[in-house]
Amino acid sequence: MKLTAEQIQDNWIKFEKTITSYISEPRRSKLLDFYQKHSERFMLMPASHKKEYHNAFPGGYIDHVNRVVDCALKVNQLWIEMGVNSSTYTEEEVVFSALNHDLGKFGDENNESYLPQTDQWRKDKLGEDYKFNDNLEYMSVPDRGLHLLMSNDIPFSKNEMLAIKLHDGLYDDSNKSYLMSWRPETRPRTSLIFIVHQADLMAARIEFEHEWLPKFKNNLPTANKDIILTPKLKKTPTKVKALSSIKSEGLKGVMDNFFKD
Repeated sequence: MKLTAEQIQDNWIKFEKTITSYISEPRRSKLLDFYQKHSERFMLMPASHKKEYHNAFPGGYIDHVNRVVDCALKVNQLWIEMGVNSSTYTEEEVVFSALNHDLGKFGDENNESYLPQTDQWRKDKLGEDYKFNDNLEYMSVPDRGLHLLMSNDIPFSKNEMLAIKLHDGLYDDSNKSYLMSWRPETRPRTSLIFIVHQADLMAARIEFEHEWLPKFKNNLPTANKDIILTPKLKKTPTKVKALSSIKSEGLKGVMDNFFKD
């Protein structure tokens, strides 16, 4: 998949508008200053390094983030309609977490995370259009993202920290201690974490379908609209079924007493 220059520009405008519409001062200005300072890099960043993943093309990062924000707002509304305790988080926290969930893919002030792949074999055989920048000190994506926010004096809440840190859900083993506890006291006390994770999962799946399903067009399941569902027949009780097959009245009496016992 490729984006045109116009699409990349439109995505960036939408991204900035989301910040101005949902993020309150004083951090709105700080967030805008940070992103605008590095606007060229953000606009052209991929969301991943490999075609098998998602949005591994110029402009893929902002395209992905915008989709996650859209999904997060819709997923949040669904959770509210189904009865979630929405008093444990705010809509601004939903949007802030979605906007910055993958910020760690930016790299640092001097080093990008993803560089164009120079090995033609890896591009052709492995689908790696990008490679990781070896000059960049290793940090996990959530940890680097939180570090970037702190180092640029952009405040975030505990809810937002947890949503960003845990946005990969159980795909990241380090999240198990937060998400696999069987004790009520140690389970997350806000559903914001799950809302952001589900939004990211939804966005990545949609991006996968955009990229790959057209290539599988001759081998896809199709919905069969001709299937007619028939009502399930009421099951005959075991007692009735057993007694109906017995002709001897004496034996019927014995069996009837058996079922009563």
